Amino acid sequence: MKGFIKIFYYSFPIQLLLLHFRKSQVLLIFWLILFLTITGNFMKLFGANALFLAPEYLGNVNAAGAAITGIATGIFIMSWNITTFILHSQRFRFLATNSKPFLKYCVNNSIIPICFLVLYFFEAISFDRYMELIPLVEFIAIAAGFTGGFLLVLIVSFAYFFTADRRIVRTFKPGFIDFDENKKFEKHEDAIFENNFGLPVGHYLTTRFRFRKARKVGHYSQEFLDTIFKRHHFSAIITIMLAFIFMMLIGFFLDHKIFQVPAAASILILFALLIAVIGALSYFMRSWSILFVIFLFIVLNTLYEYDIIDPRNKAFGLDYTHTVRPDYSLKSLEALNTPEKIEADKNNMIGILNRWKAKQEEKKPLMIVFNFSGGGVRSATFAMNILQQLDSISQGTIMKKTVLISGASGGMLAAAYFRELARQKAIGKNIDIQNGKYVNNISKDLLNPVFSSMIARDLLSPAQKFSVGPYRYVKDRGYAFEQKLNYNTHGVLDKNIGFYQEDEKDANIPLMILNSVITRDLKKMMVSTQPISFMMQPTFVDSSTAMSGPDAVDFSAMFKNENPMNLRLLTALRMNASYPYILPSVWLPSRPVIDVMDAGLRDNYGQETSLRFLHVFKDWIAANTRGVLIIQVRAMQKGSWATPYENGGILSILTKPFSMLQVNWFRLQDYFQDDEITYTESLDSNLHRVTFMYIPEKEEKGATLNFHLTAREKKEVIASSGRKNNVEAFEEVKKFLQH
Repeated sequence: MKGFIKIFYYSFPIQLLLLHFRKSQVLLIFWLILFLTITGNFMKLFGANALFLAPEYLGNVNAAGAAITGIATGIFIMSWNITTFILHSQRFRFLATNSKPFLKYCVNNSIIPICFLVLYFFEAISFDRYMELIPLVEFIAIAAGFTGGFLLVLIVSFAYFFTADRRIVRTFKPGFIDFDENKKFEKHEDAIFENNFGLPVGHYLTTRFRFRKARKVGHYSQEFLDTIFKRHHFSAIITIMLAFIFMMLIGFFLDHKIFQVPAAASILILFALLIAVIGALSYFMRSWSILFVIFLFIVLNTLYEYDIIDPRNKAFGLDYTHTVRPDYSLKSLEALNTPEKIEADKNNMIGILNRWKAKQEEKKPLMIVFNFSGGGVRSATFAMNILQQLDSISQGTIMKKTVLISGASGGMLAAAYFRELARQKAIGKNIDIQNGKYVNNISKDLLNPVFSSMIARDLLSPAQKFSVGPYRYVKDRGYAFEQKLNYNTHGVLDKNIGFYQEDEKDANIPLMILNSVITRDLKKMMVSTQPISFMMQPTFVDSSTAMSGPDAVDFSAMFKNENPMNLRLLTALRMNASYPYILPSVWLPSRPVIDVMDAGLRDNYGQETSLRFLHVFKDWIAANTRGVLIIQVRAMQKGSWATPYENGGILSILTKPFSMLQVNWFRLQDYFQDDEITYTESLDSNLHRVTFMYIPEKEEKGATLNFHLTAREKKEVIASSGRKNNVEAFEEVKKFLQH
């Protein structure tokens, strides 16, 4: 038994595994990320596990997408093998005496890859069958696609290295081996093991997975061994360069659907390239690696500071060519918010309200205001379903009765889509606005193109540009998001915001305010087709409020010289939904430069905006309406006890201040906004709120908050509108409409 343990411990696979943990910890991080991702323990909130376990291609989870992911997995594993072979092959010199040394290295280096592949298939079976509701026959085809793609890479790679082996063998002549020289080497072999350059290996696995005793190398010349390894290293570097060129080509042709590979494939190829780069730095730079990385960072930072490189995302449609830019300062914001300007903008809005009232059937109509919560595609799907049912119970008049729409992220994607469909129907287009296909459209994946573009374009490919009117912009993941949303909704949102200016002014459609948050100071950036300076600060202003200035900015007023009405609606929606890391923050042409992010950082439900609007026009509302109904559509459960913040161990002592805020941020908004509406209701008895809320069938297994839904999640979110709380909410709305 003791002898077996010794043989096992000194076997090549075990020695390699131990060596990786000793010398390749940085490279193992990539494996750790992959293991945690497929098991749902890393970035599950963003839907990362779905990207890997159910790879989408051409809009569906299919065998082709799985095959591409299999190819990418093969490239990643080969990069791992190639890089570690380059770094560590000199430690195992017996390999040079074998035929096909690289193949034998890969066989013995397969413990981690095999564990990953086995775990991947088990997780994929569970996920695809339960979450994606994929039939067994279809799953078998998907599994076959993945396996076929993976094997294709292995076959091509090893065929290339076998050719390299034959070239190397032909290079050497029979008399090349220097026995005298190697007697010296043999004497020093023990010393080499002692200084950890070489490692003792008793047995290794053959290509037929049988153990064989490692051959001694004392009778081979040092030059022979070094040359064999160097030739293989060169071949390995060539394969990594081919992978890099492949990703650059993907980035160039990403606008064509056939090149929009699954996000998981892009991530795996990025990891493959990063492993290769880290390996190259370690191999060529040795102890200078850290200094080289620091030097590279300083160079890139200098180029960025002098605007030689500019990876920042812009608001598509806005003019960035002016050298004189609007100031972002207390003085400039106060200039946008003078009493005269506020009065003029209020009069403009009262004109809109009067035109809205004239289109109603009652002398004193009910004013409806919509608030939509953020929450990615989950929120968009739930909101679209609720809007369709509200349209049904109101006999198609719900948009006609609505004055204002505000909110964040996914909910506003659905609101903008529904509003445009209602507008088209109102002008005579043959649209069945209650057709289920519109829910299906808005629920389609938006995450895959974002990740694919982030890797293929943002990181690897040279900048490519496109035009919006006379202006040019760089294609990045923000552009990919907009294009996919536009494709999913069949182009109906491909307009600039100015397209809606007259319709909103004439009260043909509800006013929509698309907020985002200025990261510099958390003020709101409010995008609207109408002047709204009266929304820039509370109506009650004391000395302290006056000192700090407005807490919001009228986008169109501030950027009046930058062609604000040319801003793409798709871009305004993206600015409203720019969740950190997933979508880039959008920088705006001011002085100093400001950038904006997701509206949910400040007001995830849109209620703050709505209540300020209602407070400004409370006198008109009291004189001209029978009350206000705020309809809140939220895809986040209120008062849930299912997901409390809990300590996760000793590490949580350090992370608690940050992680506690992250988990409870939206709860803080709930507490604040409940107080806010309570105070408002106490002053005005004609204000009412009805809330539609997504509640999962199983509280702990709700749909994820990201830009991707599985088939089961989509089904579950749609079914949520029929739950007791929402049925009661529909009845409440009916009563208000019938009054």
